[in-house]
Amino acid sequence: MRAIYILLLIAITSMAAGLHWASIAYFKSQEIEKASARLTLHRNTLLSEIRHFAHLPFLLSQDPVVTETIDAQDSSELDRRLARFAQSAGLDAIYLMNSQGLTVSASNAARPTSFKGQNYAFRPYFQEALRGELGEFYGIGATTGIPGYFYATSVRAPETGAEGVIAIKVDLSELQDNWQASGERIILANEDGVVLLASEPSWRYRTLGALSDGQRERIVASRQFGAEPLHPLSWAADTSQQTASIGGEELLYLRTGDLPNSWSLHFFAPDDQVATRAWLTTGTFLAVILMAFSAFQVSRVRRMRTALIRSEREETELRLANERLAIEIEERRVAETTLQKTQTELERAGRLAALGQLASSVTHELGQPIAAMRNQLAASEMTVGPTPLNEKMQGLVARMESITQQLKFFSRKGRDSFETFNLVDSIQDALELLEPSISARAAEVEFDPQKSKHPLVANKLRIEQVITNLVRNALDAVESASLKRIEIASGSTSDLVWFEVADTGHGLGNKSLDELREPFATTRESGQGMGLGLTISAGIVADHNGNISAKNRSEGGAVFRVELPKNQTKQTV
Repeated sequence: MRAIYILLLIAITSMAAGLHWASIAYFKSQEIEKASARLTLHRNTLLSEIRHFAHLPFLLSQDPVVTETIDAQDSSELDRRLARFAQSAGLDAIYLMNSQGLTVSASNAARPTSFKGQNYAFRPYFQEALRGELGEFYGIGATTGIPGYFYATSVRAPETGAEGVIAIKVDLSELQDNWQASGERIILANEDGVVLLASEPSWRYRTLGALSDGQRERIVASRQFGAEPLHPLSWAADTSQQTASIGGEELLYLRTGDLPNSWSLHFFAPDDQVATRAWLTTGTFLAVILMAFSAFQVSRVRRMRTALIRSEREETELRLANERLAIEIEERRVAETTLQKTQTELERAGRLAALGQLASSVTHELGQPIAAMRNQLAASEMTVGPTPLNEKMQGLVARMESITQQLKFFSRKGRDSFETFNLVDSIQDALELLEPSISARAAEVEFDPQKSKHPLVANKLRIEQVITNLVRNALDAVESASLKRIEIASGSTSDLVWFEVADTGHGLGNKSLDELREPFATTRESGQGMGLGLTISAGIVADHNGNISAKNRSEGGAVFRVELPKNQTKQTV
């Protein structure tokens, strides 16, 4: 019997060890999946930041005031013009250089660290622009000592043929500050392995590997990093295991090189949760084994009690066994509670990963087009001055940016205030915003705003976003239908305000509303949308304690209905 117990103990120990290592591998893969989603988000945010003003140098090169100032004696007018534009666009500096690299006009002309009168012919972006290319360069400012990302393009005066280069400097320090505030460990390195930005300030301007003599000579010639010594960073990476050691700390490690200028983005995540969850799983397994063994022992005690029922000693042993059983049951309850907490934590991690995918997709899809629209409007204002159309378009662009910000952080509370407004006015505002899409599809929209007024206490912008999403979905649904008709109705009761959007499109198909509300679920063809509209709308309605439902119409198409509390207390969502 003793030998059997020893063999059983060895078997359980081996199983527990195997389960422990399997748990480490499983939970590590989950942490790497979450880290990959965060890395994708940071990559897209970085791309949005550095490409935000990519079109601006070309627009400035077409400005008559810029081309006329290349060889002009007085550049004061352009100085003031560039200063206003740099302030409104949020740029660090805008400056114009002649063909020899001498700065003849700058937005910071009135500052002690002005670029005006400085020669930047040694900078690679100046040389690339003179060759007719779009110059791009990251480095420490030779005049201010402040790092930034530079864009430059050539300028030619049509009257005199004089050539020059117009350049802008973008400050990326806010991106680095956001990394540091998030508590995550991130490194952005250039093609030479020099750290440009880092969540840890001491890592900045360190190298990920040894620099060759040729690399150092090129860096010194362009004065890219000023007087920084560019010492190596104390780190080591094991890409096969996706781990790295940095500053004596072992971390999970992911990188991506899919960035402009052959840059690379490195993401480090702690792995302490992996070990904690693995030990918790192993402990749960051992607890189950212990309970099974205890159950076996209890059964054995019961058999002994039947045989020795008349013995006082046996009765005492039975009571002790029952007490042990009660303790073991309590231990099992504790183990089950711990397991439920672990499951809840894993579900929360899954939701956070979905939010990361949502923010990444929205930033990638909308960030650059909105930036390009704002740059085009700014350039138009510089050329022809303010116009009513420009002001209206700028308001629409600002509204798009506001909605994008809400999409990016729509899981966070306490940012938008409730107000009292008329639901009918919000429906009309949404239809006015979608008028180009309605006209493009030759759709007929039926809505009578004169029937009644429906006052509502909610966040106006987010309710308009729900209306816009539902109407846009309806427009997509009727695009290929023979009858392109959309009907919008609204109403109210003593407690609720509701509106419906019905269409003559393809309907919901075989999918339920819960399936369509999942992120990236859609009934449209591939490439016709991300499937985020209903996800976002359902979240907004839930934040307002409302309800959204959908069904197929008997005559074809679908109808979506939204119900919102009418008189809820003003608060923030």
